Amino acid sequence: NGAGKSTLLKVLSRITEPTSGRFVMNGRVSSLLEVGTGFHPELTGRENIYLNGTILGMTRKEVKQKFDEIVDFSGVEKFIDTPVKHYSSGMYVRLAFAVAAHLESEILIIDEVLAVGDAEFQKKCLGKMDSVAKEGRTVLFVSHNMGAVNSLCSNCILLNNGNIVTNNKTADVILKYYSNENSTAFFEPKTKKIGDSNIELISGWVENLDGKIQNSFNFNESFNVCMKYKILTEQLSIPVPNFHFYYTDGSYAFVSQPASEKVKEKGIYIAKCNIPKFFLNNKTYFVGLAITTYHEVGYDVNFWEQNALSFIIKDEMNYSEINRYNYHSEIPGVIRPLLNWKTEKIS
Repeated sequence: NGAGKSTLLKVLSRITEPTSGRFVMNGRVSSLLEVGTGFHPELTGRENIYLNGTILGMTRKEVKQKFDEIVDFSGVEKFIDTPVKHYSSGMYVRLAFAVAAHLESEILIIDEVLAVGDAEFQKKCLGKMDSVAKEGRTVLFVSHNMGAVNSLCSNCILLNNGNIVTNNKTADVILKYYSNENSTAFFEPKTKKIGDSNIELISGWVENLDGKIQNSFNFNESFNVCMKYKILTEQLSIPVPNFHFYYTDGSYAFVSQPASEKVKEKGIYIAKCNIPKFFLNNKTYFVGLAITTYHEVGYDVNFWEQNALSFIIKDEMNYSEINRYNYHSEIPGVIRPLLNWKTEKIS
């Protein structure tokens, strides 16, 4: 956040002039930036489609050829002759994406506006962007959704404070994104309080069974993920610590929380989650630290610090108890539990 991504896209879309420097683009640009950019609120959906086509240099005939396809994709055909100022944010984004993706531009710029749409529409948009890219057109996609980035992009650029941190293959950049200065075996808030008026995060860490902080474990080792927190005021409802474990592409491995929790009094507490041996695969994992207070109706998230911790699971493949037999390649999967099996002869 605040790295300059959206500002850069506005410059490339010729909405904002650069303070200094220059950029070169080869082809027509179609952009989908934040909600409200690119459409005239007083014009209808139909009129805005033709307006955007004209801005791209397309003739009315060319836009008309694409019109039915745009409206069908957007799903707003009932309101196509209604001024877009009356559209919901979801309707607006659906039509705006349909226009940007279907009009004839060589470069498609998409900011993280897809968060407004529902899951089905997001999937539809990602599919369309993938097909646009396969047509030989350039897609510039900005997102915090690592699953979407991983599925769509072949190359990534990581920005921080307006500077390029790395420009590389997607998997390498995603790993770098998660492996920021806070993603270690120990986490402590440095400059700001993490929490609300009820509960505050003090620290988090990964430790071996002797209590030593460690960020690398063998597949046949058990270890603990820990969090220290402070309950500032006695609670009427029960705050429940929970850890979010996810893989380098942003996909969840699992979420864990205590089966029963009774702590409500003021004080400082340490919550520990034991990770058994023979459970995780030989991967890099990231942990989000959170506390959720559950009420009789609904719940409140007191804090959630994403990718606060990281650790590595190694498979040295030099012990016989991990059911590899003579298989020496990488075993697929985010987790790799050693489960109980039973084989019986029945005939």
